[in-house]
Amino acid sequence: MTYHRKLVAGILAALVVFTFAFSLSAGQYDLSFVQVAAWFCHQLGLPVLEDVQISAQQEAVLMFIRSPRTLVGFMVGAGLAASGTILQGLFSNPLADPGIIGVSSGATVGAVLAITLGVNAVNMFAMPAFAFVGAIAAVLITIGLASRNGRIPVLTLLLSGVVVGMLLGAITAAMLVVMDEYKLQQYLFWTVGSLDYRRWEHVLMGIGPITLGIGIMLLMARHLNILALGEAEAKAVGMPVGRYRLILLLVSAMTTATSVCISGSIGFVGLIIPHMMRMLVGPNHKYLLPASIVAGGVFLLFCDSLGRVLIEKHEVNVGIMTAFLGTPYFLYLIRKNSNLDK
Repeated sequence: MTYHRKLVAGILAALVVFTFAFSLSAGQYDLSFVQVAAWFCHQLGLPVLEDVQISAQQEAVLMFIRSPRTLVGFMVGAGLAASGTILQGLFSNPLADPGIIGVSSGATVGAVLAITLGVNAVNMFAMPAFAFVGAIAAVLITIGLASRNGRIPVLTLLLSGVVVGMLLGAITAAMLVVMDEYKLQQYLFWTVGSLDYRRWEHVLMGIGPITLGIGIMLLMARHLNILALGEAEAKAVGMPVGRYRLILLLVSAMTTATSVCISGSIGFVGLIIPHMMRMLVGPNHKYLLPASIVAGGVFLLFCDSLGRVLIEKHEVNVGIMTAFLGTPYFLYLIRKNSNLDK
């Protein structure tokens, strides 16, 4: 099993290198892998082949357009996959995803409110800030509704998340009614999810909360293994279930909220990546969580890069690409679980 995990780790490392190179080279302004490698070596102060030519315009494209977009894509994918792994472990359900506790619905309300008030036209950080606050508020409301005497029952939390999501969906619909056509286009761009026009400011906005959240998750992987066994088993070994469950919920909510607020609503990453990695490395979160983090970043980056080259002179948003690639696997999961229930 150790050899198998090392093989998976090696494959993931190779995929990271490939997807980064693919993302930096893909787009309307064509760049070869060799040019990307030469530019990267130049940035590190390493010797570059003399016959590889890189113009000042190409360097500008790599530095100010594709590099921040690539880093944001990998961060968002890693954050969503990590949060999905945590929630699937807490709910003991492979069909759980980061939106199940109201994060996506809350972020959408915040984003729509920013568009409605017009504050997103004043400052580029206004809409992400509104989305982040909305996501965190939605999670706190969900947890508050589910809490009973210091306990957070999983089923009650799930039902509370569904109810809060429906309420926030109604609030979003009410605000859309009063929007003009231009603002509706902005809302559509948000809901589809995209990495267009991501800048170094977006990297700085997300790297702190996402890195912190992932770090805490990795440190708590052993505790998540115990929680995944069930509440009774966790209490039997002396674990304060409510406290650890609350910490993991808040950390996953913070990570998801940050990811969503800088990229829009992107589905399927937090759903399918943890399940795929579980089949490859097993259910132990000590290995599952790091594998899901890397695979989530690779998957989202690949979807974004593929969307840039799929149709000539047009770009397919990453949220559409993840849905196209994720829907067949989601249907397979439903089919598999329905067969197990028989």
